[in-house]
Amino acid sequence: MNDVRTIVVDPGQALLRIDKFLMDRLPQVSRNKIQEGLRDQRILVNGGKVKPNYKVRPDDEITIETPVNDEYDGEIVPENIPMDIRYEDEYLMVVHKPAGMVVHPGYGNYSGTLVNALAYYLDHHALPVLPGNEADRPGLVHRLDKDTSGMLVIAKKENVLQQLAAQFHDHKPDRRYLAIVWGSPEPNEGTIRKPIARHPKNRLIFTAVEEDSALEGREAVTHYKVIKDYYYISLIECRLETGRTHQIRVHMESMGHPVFNDVRYGGDRIRKGTIFSKYRQFVENCFSTCPRQALHARSLAFVHPITRKKMSFSSELPSDMHELLHKWDRYVKDRSQKEL
Repeated sequence: MNDVRTIVVDPGQALLRIDKFLMDRLPQVSRNKIQEGLRDQRILVNGGKVKPNYKVRPDDEITIETPVNDEYDGEIVPENIPMDIRYEDEYLMVVHKPAGMVVHPGYGNYSGTLVNALAYYLDHHALPVLPGNEADRPGLVHRLDKDTSGMLVIAKKENVLQQLAAQFHDHKPDRRYLAIVWGSPEPNEGTIRKPIARHPKNRLIFTAVEEDSALEGREAVTHYKVIKDYYYISLIECRLETGRTHQIRVHMESMGHPVFNDVRYGGDRIRKGTIFSKYRQFVENCFSTCPRQALHARSLAFVHPITRKKMSFSSELPSDMHELLHKWDRYVKDRSQKEL
């Protein structure tokens, strides 16, 4: 059974690629799925087929045909999905989540999630759920965005889940991320202390609350350090003191240095450099090389709730981010040689 949804473009809408336009309207659907829908003619504009680079215009009528799962009742279906397990004992697991994988089931993503994979791997042995949390988030103490890769800890017993949750609440775990951001943050090492609130106009994103704002947000603290400056972009390390939704993405955008290719926070367009077509084409190629926000949860350290030993885990930079840095390194060196 399929459902047809219609979106009429606002009269004041500026020209914008349809895949990017729909990313904001369909928060649980990836850009690849949107482009696939356009190719398969399940997404039409004014009744006709368009390409992913079509720019929506005021009053365009977009129809989206999507499969409907009327039988979904919140039950987690075990699925044989490979997992990259970095550590496991009878109390907890540490896994490396790839970019593109959703952590737990939700609207539009009822299958293919890390939780579905855990249900299969543990052969129906139930994972604990924190009081007040939805039943579709078993074992989860913290989460990563769909397109953020990196390290996650999963609790296998209720007392372990509660103790880990207490550690995260008290900001005790050491969580470090690698991010590729536009431009060169100044100073090259510092702390961002800005509360984070849901955006008042766009409920799909969050915003940093400035001192003179009437918004009320939740405390958010990010420590950052520039590891390498490529002039146009920088590789930075971020250490989270708090763990708000989209925290690094929101904080870096508030500094004017959004995460590279972050569709929701403005990192998917040129933020530094020329407007010449050759440079623009190079940047588009870079977006294709890393077709997601360039953010990776590199390391995680916490105290084991049972053994009381400090546990530390780290993971390598994903290949898409590594290749992205290689491209920019080569571009900057070529540019410097031409100026000699």
